[in-house]
Amino acid sequence: MSTAQNSAPDTAPATHADYQLSQLDQLEAESIHIFREVAAEFEKPALMFSGGKDSIVMMRLAEKAFYPAKIPFPVLQIDTGYDFPEVLETRDHWVQRLGVRLIVASVEDAIANGIVVDDGKTSRNRLQTGTLLNAIEENGFTAMFGGGRRDEEKARAKERVYSHRDDFGQWDPKMQRPELWSLYNGKIHSGEHMRIFPISNWTELDVWDYLGREGVELPSIYFSHQRRVFQRDGMWMSESEHNPLRPGEVVEERTVRFRTVGDITLTGCVESEADTIEKIIEEVAVARITERGATRGDDRFSEAAMEDRKKEGYF
Repeated sequence: MSTAQNSAPDTAPATHADYQLSQLDQLEAESIHIFREVAAEFEKPALMFSGGKDSIVMMRLAEKAFYPAKIPFPVLQIDTGYDFPEVLETRDHWVQRLGVRLIVASVEDAIANGIVVDDGKTSRNRLQTGTLLNAIEENGFTAMFGGGRRDEEKARAKERVYSHRDDFGQWDPKMQRPELWSLYNGKIHSGEHMRIFPISNWTELDVWDYLGREGVELPSIYFSHQRRVFQRDGMWMSESEHNPLRPGEVVEERTVRFRTVGDITLTGCVESEADTIEKIIEEVAVARITERGATRGDDRFSEAAMEDRKKEGYF
C-alpha cells in the first residue's frame, strides 16, 4: 500500500456546522423562552404595555414567541392621565396591528372610585401602584410581564426573573427564589401573583440595538425634536398644563429627546441631536448615568425611592 494511501488527511472534514448566536440573539432566545414558560405555567398572565421602548421590546418578543398565533394574553396599561400623547398613539398602533386585547386601568377612575386617594401631594406615578394592584385583583391575573431591567436602578438589580408578590401585592427582596440554571419556581398560593421580567439581563444599549435591528415603530419623542422646556431639579421638563411653572422657572425652546417616558410631570428630557437610532446608540454607548437616574424625578426622592415603591407593589 502506498504512503499516500496510509496517511490521514491534513484537515479532518467538519462533522457539523458551528452555529454561534450573537449576544442579541442570545438575549432574544432567553426572553422568548421565558414568555413561553410563563404562558404554559400560569393560568392568567398579562403584559404591562405603556408604549415606551422597553414595553415595545417586550411586545415584539411576545409576538415572536407565539407567531403565527396571536399573543395569548391581554396587555395592561396603567393610565396616569399625564401620559405623553405620542406614546399613547404608538401604544394604540401596536395593539391594533397585533390584535391583542388592551385593558386600561385609569388612575383618574381609581381616584373617583376611592381605590386610591389623591391628597394633592402624591404624584400620579405613585398612585399607579394601588391602581395596578386593583386591576390585578379584578382581573385575577396570576403573572404580570414587566419590562424592568437590572441595569436601570439598584432595586431592579435585586429582582429575579420570576419575582414573587404576596397576597397584598408586596415584594420582599429578602424572599427571592433561587434561579439556578435558568430554572424558575412559579408556585404561588391563592391571591398571590408573580411579576415576570424577561429582559432583566438586557441593557439600555441592548434595547436600542434590538429596536434598530427589528425596525419597529417607536414614539417620536425618543428622537431629537424641538420642544418648549424649563429647568427643574437639574432636569429639562416639558411645558404642559399639568406642569405649572414655579417661581424662577423660565420656558425656552430646546433640541431634546427622551431617554425614558412616563408621567409628564416627572419625566425629564435631555438635550440631544440624535434623530436616528444609530445616533441614539452612539449617545447611549458613552452615557454614564442610566435613563431613570438621569431623567426620572420619581427616583430622586431618596436613595431607596424605587425599592420603597416596589415593596408596596409598584412594577
